[in-house]
Amino acid sequence: MPLITPESHVTLHYRLSLPDGPVVLDTFDDKPATLQLGSGQFAPGLERCLLALQEGDERSYALGPDDAFGPRNPALIQKLSRKLLAEHTDATDPLEPGDLLEFPAPEGGRFAGIFKGWDADSAVFDFNHPLAGQALLFHVRIIGVLPS
Repeated sequence: MPLITPESHVTLHYRLSLPDGPVVLDTFDDKPATLQLGSGQFAPGLERCLLALQEGDERSYALGPDDAFGPRNPALIQKLSRKLLAEHTDATDPLEPGDLLEFPAPEGGRFAGIFKGWDADSAVFDFNHPLAGQALLFHVRIIGVLPS
């Protein structure tokens, strides 16, 4: 059976949960996920856990913040002007702290930030991954491996 390499296509079930119990994401009761390692579909720390596993393997990992989605980056907390924000929101639906808002990226993609609140004439957004800075439990069952 082929082993997972850094470029493999993998079909798997996985569960991400916080150490104190809340489940963040779980595919075990739904369709499995299929991804290509190295393509940015999965966090690098999670991909490292999959390397050298093979079809049928099931493992659990306790990951520190640096090994999961990385540390929180204070530079990713940004202030946006009310004018810019007005271009991306519906004035009839006011923002509440915790709301997720997507913005167009210069390269044509999209990126998301969590609205934290108002600071004078600016809206404060956190563009860190929501799980950045969090320890996680990662449980995985490999269903299939297509080597690169």
